[in-house]
Amino acid sequence: MPIELNETLVVGISATALFDLSESAEIFKQKSKLDPDSAIDEYRKHMLEREDEPLEDGTGMSLVRSLLNLNDHLDKGDSTPIVEVVVISRNSPETGFRVLKEIRRRNLPITRSAFIAGEKSSIYLDAFYVDLFLTTNEEDAQDVIDSKVCASALVKAPPKNAKPLDEQQVRFAFDADAVLFNETSELVNQTEGLEKFWSNEDENQDIPLPDGPYANLLKKLSKVQERLPGRIEYSPVKLAVMTARNSPAEMRVIKTLRAWDVYIDQAFFLGGLQKSRFLKAFKPHIFFDDQDSHLDPAAIDIPCAKVLYPSNSPLNKLIEDRVNKSKESKSKKESV
Repeated sequence: MPIELNETLVVGISATALFDLSESAEIFKQKSKLDPDSAIDEYRKHMLEREDEPLEDGTGMSLVRSLLNLNDHLDKGDSTPIVEVVVISRNSPETGFRVLKEIRRRNLPITRSAFIAGEKSSIYLDAFYVDLFLTTNEEDAQDVIDSKVCASALVKAPPKNAKPLDEQQVRFAFDADAVLFNETSELVNQTEGLEKFWSNEDENQDIPLPDGPYANLLKKLSKVQERLPGRIEYSPVKLAVMTARNSPAEMRVIKTLRAWDVYIDQAFFLGGLQKSRFLKAFKPHIFFDDQDSHLDPAAIDIPCAKVLYPSNSPLNKLIEDRVNKSKESKSKKESV
């Protein structure tokens, strides 16, 4: 009888998000600019020659180890894992052999993988029951977001000042608008200003915010909390919302999470304060946000991942217009 993973939190992760393969990726990138065909041969040669060399941790490694440790809480007789991690790599099986050897060298309990030789990862995520896909490939991350098959994020480089994290817990930190919730309220903020945003959220505080790209993931994590022993307040899965919202826009967030029947351990309504200061204290295994201005300062110390907007999102046009205006302004100043 086929195995199903509907009750399991399934995290798909690219080889480059699990391990630091930046050197290999850079070689392929540079060679591809000159000659794509020879670049494939050079990359294959590079990977084969280094098959026995250990790989360093990628941005997602600490998260993966901590998630897999949750299976230690599985009840006797329960054969359905709490968490499953699947490696989905754009390598071919041949060039991905090094990744499989590293998984075995570290004794990571990862048993499922797919090496798809450059095809889009989104094609296979539903087949693997994936709830979250982490990658370093922007094209892949965008394709998954557009397909709406699951939550997806573009991971930042491994933190330079990373400190060891408690792997007996799993700590998630989420931005609110355009991540847990959809972009409707953020569009009000961007187009009509902060005062209008505040009044809109206060007036509509009893109307739950619409689901964003990470709503289903948060709800699945809540189900994971329920499967773990003990009171939910003591669960090893810790969930935090880290948002630039403040009063009077905070009530709608809390009431929405209540409507979703989701337990959040901590919520930070920062009103413009730098998120990185609070993230450094919270020590999440990963932080999801849609804006580089929040992610880049935090990524120095903690694992971070960017949630891309759907390709048809009006926010993309707003950002593009803002960038163009900035360039025009700079050009005018230089010409004076």
